[in-house]
Amino acid sequence: MARPGRPLWTPELRWLLDRSTALVRADLGGHGWLSPGPALPRERGPAWRHLYVYAYLALVDVVRQYHRDRGIVDAVSWGTLADLGRNLAIDRRMHREGWPVMQSWLTLHARGGIYELGRLQYQRGDTTLGLHVPDSGPMTPEAVTASLDEARAFFPHHFPDEHYRTFSCGSWLLAPQLLEYLPEDSNIVRFQRRFELEPYEEPEGLDADVEVLRYVFRTLTTPLDQLSCRTVLQRAVVDHLKAGRHWHWRRGRFPI
Repeated sequence: MARPGRPLWTPELRWLLDRSTALVRADLGGHGWLSPGPALPRERGPAWRHLYVYAYLALVDVVRQYHRDRGIVDAVSWGTLADLGRNLAIDRRMHREGWPVMQSWLTLHARGGIYELGRLQYQRGDTTLGLHVPDSGPMTPEAVTASLDEARAFFPHHFPDEHYRTFSCGSWLLAPQLLEYLPEDSNIVRFQRRFELEPYEEPEGLDADVEVLRYVFRTLTTPLDQLSCRTVLQRAVVDHLKAGRHWHWRRGRFPI
């Protein structure tokens, strides 16, 4: 990765880095998705490709102080911020196809808007904690329950002025179509059973087929016939799409 101060860092890039860092820092404590700046031509080199990574790294001390002011222990703080490295690794696996979504996603971490507690991540909201499922191992019912219990204690303690009533999740993981393919005792099906689904609405600006391929195969450009299907879920994804059907993105919630 190129370092600021080397010739690759033009005045234009330095200006963008300063503005991006200031933009994200100005919303410290915010919990909505935020664009850190314009889309950049990654093919122009590592400094362009990783500019927003540098912006997030520049904000580590700022967000760590935000955590400390709320009594959040180092293990939770660093565990949450480590999602940057996880997403960079995913982007490499995806041959740089994954970053455009990740660069906005990671502004949550840099502002104190999200916390990783065990198996799940929790995005602060108004009265709802948004659940996210990182790529960090099996989603067993025991691990999910332990994480939910941790969140029930964490947020009233560290954010006493915020009052949450429900957990919510928006994901292809909640698509009832998966019930056609997965056994009833699968981790995904048991995760689905926790939620009461909202009526289906076509999501604006989001393609569920793309998101399924992004998460399950970590590719957006490999033809279906060339995808390697090693699991029941992977076979289900490919069979569903080959049949000319589409996946749904569903939202659900349940009481805290």
